[in-house]
Amino acid sequence: MDTTLPPSIPRATSGSTPTSLRDQPTSTLDSLELGPTSQASLLRSVDNSMPDIPPLEQGSEHLPDPTSRHAQQPWYHPNTLAQRYPRTWNVLFRIGSYLRGPIPPETLHRPNSIFNRKWTIGSQSITLNLETRWLKLTRRLGWWPLLVLFAVAYIISVSFLVRASWFLTPQEAFVGCTSSFWLPKDQCGLDGQDCAPFVAEQPMEFRCPASCKSVILANIRAVGSEEVVYQPLVVGGGDAEATYRGDSWICASAIHAGVISNSRGGCGKLSLIGNFTSFVGTVSNGIRSTSFPSIFPLTYRFLPTTSLNHCTDLRDYGLVVNILVTVLLFSVFQPASIVLYWCLVCIGHWHVTLFSDPRGEPPPISDAFGVFLPTLFVAYVFWRVAFRHVLPVFEHCPLERMVWYLVGFWPGVLFNITTEKIPIDRLLGEDLRRPGAITALVILSIVVLVVVLNQLQTMRKTGWLPVYAWYYFLGFLVLVVLSQLPGLTLRIHHFFIGMILMPGTAFPTRISAVAQSFLLGMFIQGESRWGFDSILQTTAELRRDAPLDSSIPGFLTSSTYPPHMSNSTIIWKSIETAGVVSEGWNGYSLIIDDVERYSGTALNFALTALDLAIPHFFRLAYQRDGVSGDYSKAATLFPNGTFLDPLPGPS
Repeated sequence: MDTTLPPSIPRATSGSTPTSLRDQPTSTLDSLELGPTSQASLLRSVDNSMPDIPPLEQGSEHLPDPTSRHAQQPWYHPNTLAQRYPRTWNVLFRIGSYLRGPIPPETLHRPNSIFNRKWTIGSQSITLNLETRWLKLTRRLGWWPLLVLFAVAYIISVSFLVRASWFLTPQEAFVGCTSSFWLPKDQCGLDGQDCAPFVAEQPMEFRCPASCKSVILANIRAVGSEEVVYQPLVVGGGDAEATYRGDSWICASAIHAGVISNSRGGCGKLSLIGNFTSFVGTVSNGIRSTSFPSIFPLTYRFLPTTSLNHCTDLRDYGLVVNILVTVLLFSVFQPASIVLYWCLVCIGHWHVTLFSDPRGEPPPISDAFGVFLPTLFVAYVFWRVAFRHVLPVFEHCPLERMVWYLVGFWPGVLFNITTEKIPIDRLLGEDLRRPGAITALVILSIVVLVVVLNQLQTMRKTGWLPVYAWYYFLGFLVLVVLSQLPGLTLRIHHFFIGMILMPGTAFPTRISAVAQSFLLGMFIQGESRWGFDSILQTTAELRRDAPLDSSIPGFLTSSTYPPHMSNSTIIWKSIETAGVVSEGWNGYSLIIDDVERYSGTALNFALTALDLAIPHFFRLAYQRDGVSGDYSKAATLFPNGTFLDPLPGPS
């Protein structure tokens, strides 16, 4: 019995490859309307036209079961990895299926507000309905002209606050938290002449910003035989007249002396008094100062009064105002999500610039506008890839949205303050030697791991994990390539971390809301304070005042051969003797009592000009065309003639 096929089903002809019904689209098969007899005849005729397939050898260890789901896949072929290594392929297949997520992917629904839930405590049930009541109460306050008036009033108020905080004091009176009269190592030149005058006829009036106590030394600074690190640099201040060494940070010393407040800054007056001997260290107002038992050519003391006024740093008031404004925007005015987002971006940028962490004192407004436009561009990208998928989801619950977004946003904006007590803020290996560093690292790692695992699970359930994994893998390859560029070091700034992780928060969950608001605040703090600093930096840029890892000269004068009190000469090894001629050194620099006293090619220095009744400290470095390498640690000469050899390593 001949069966006539519709035109859409090709008939096998001689010299052509037979076509099976299994290869046809489902829609074509569904369109056939054949009776049972016709269907059987049709399938028989097509199956008879297919080439014979040899049966699989039953029980073979090399061939998978032909009824398994692997063998039924269109990509299956007997010579593939699935056929050769069935167990390995099965493991990989299961892993891939898990990472791919459920089919069909789950849909994340709009979360119900925690303030509208029904809570059961024992036998009592409580229904809050706070969100519903709050929406009814504030529905008339979302009128856009009212929001415009509020914005104008806010801008005017902040302008007056900024003026009172920064621009009523003479600009030349401002000093930074690390300002001092003396520079480290040999930067003041021979005998410190580049840092003169050592004595001033007129007192100096100054104004310090707030929070200078939290500014600390990140690298070791030598003070005589001591090494100061991870604290403000303050030397002396413990004697009856509160005398401070010239390299002490002015603002930290003023806090130590009780002249100004750490929380509000303040103004003061000091006088340069020249030489002073035997600086006494002490702990005062939360700052520890260092002792120095020798002489120093530049010192200062604070005076009791100053003529400056409007000296209070109002950054705390600015923080209160800005937090209150964001609370009102989220809870009362409730503008459209995109308007609310841009309000957050602008408020955060100008808060960092004008209050919490300005680039200078007073804040350089021109620099702030210089980075504002690129900040807005990056913020627009953040909106497209993350915020527009999450922030509008919480529009029906403004109170909960306010909680999740502000609890992440403001700690991110105040990143310099929230991390100042964390002893691993630079993410460098040497930070692990600080007290509490290991504990802080473990806690931070656990928090980050929990958030990351939660986001990965959300990506998997929604079917987005393979897409994100592919893009992040490409980004990782780019960073690896950049890290291999010669002469440059890859440095991941915290604002860049915010840019990298932001796409992973594009899911309508509460954790995503907190995470993306924190990342936004962290990005704003980084770019507002430091600008879009390069992620590729030279070794010198990263080193700053840390050791150079250069060769260090050695003294021939030692505890075994101390200097004779009659001739008082200190001697060191020659470049040839030390075997460092190939490094290009052609001179020496000798620092005595933290002041450079010699620079040249001689191999000794006479100590006749020193007061041998007090201890003295010697540090030596090679020089190449007048530029010094690393200095040795301090060798000490005591008044009784005892010479203490320097410890190994740079100072």
